[in-house]
Amino acid sequence: MTDQPIIHINNLVRRYGKTDAVNGLGLSVPAGGCYGFFGRNGAGKTTTIKCLLNLLQPTAGGARVFGLDANDRANEVAIKSRLAYVPDVVAFYPWMTVRDALEYTASLRQRWNQPLERELLGRFRLDPRQKTPHLSKGQRTQLALVAAICPEPELLVLDEPTSGLDPIVRREFIETVIGAYQDAAPGERTVFVSTHLISEFEGLIDRFTIIDQGRDVLTLDADTARARFQKIHARFASDPGPIELGGGRIVRKRGREIEIVAHHDVDAVVERVKARSPESLTVEALTLEEIFVATLQPEGAAA
Repeated sequence: MTDQPIIHINNLVRRYGKTDAVNGLGLSVPAGGCYGFFGRNGAGKTTTIKCLLNLLQPTAGGARVFGLDANDRANEVAIKSRLAYVPDVVAFYPWMTVRDALEYTASLRQRWNQPLERELLGRFRLDPRQKTPHLSKGQRTQLALVAAICPEPELLVLDEPTSGLDPIVRREFIETVIGAYQDAAPGERTVFVSTHLISEFEGLIDRFTIIDQGRDVLTLDADTARARFQKIHARFASDPGPIELGGGRIVRKRGREIEIVAHHDVDAVVERVKARSPESLTVEALTLEEIFVATLQPEGAAA
């Protein structure tokens, strides 16, 4: 594993007219892990990815992939030959069959794992003879995933990769396909995934960035985040009234029960709740999806 980040974004700005889709974004993706890129719809995730792939030119700032300037066309082949990309909207040439699409993609690659292709076609139940226009949205996504993984790239860039897949196929793809892609070369293959289905990637994400309105609002290792963000549930004999929480806030209150999210000084927050003599008190780590919601939820929105 190299110490050089696979992706490095520095003060990236992409403006459409007077609107900043990405506004001063910065992040660094280490090699060999699965990096989550989270945000609401319209937060700037897809625009950022298109800047990474030189499909869009930044208004300001920039990005480097494999240490190379991602927006210098002289580096395009050197960068794109080492990565694979699955966009949020997938399309193929309408005259191609599944087999044609895979053979065409393979012809552009230096390597292609044929046994893996056969395994994935069987797992996804894709008929190689079927015309691509006759595929469902989910099947087109499956075909794009096969085409992205079989070259065994160093970097896999996924923008809502499980969009259109049914829950069973989604789970199998995330747990088996992405897991197997990384396990085949530990520390050498990196996944950068933009998704709103955060809970389904919970076990794979090593580090993540949450963006909002084109800016990064939180970047943490997944384990650090789970240790820092804690959910406290307390039930009292009567309404406890207002509680000064410091490093936490009440996200839900129903009669005698309150739920608090603490994002720092968790022990101090727990002691303040205990001082009100609750009948019961539990503390547990938040999931990454709950951390996402807690980070972007306005103060008092769910209290």
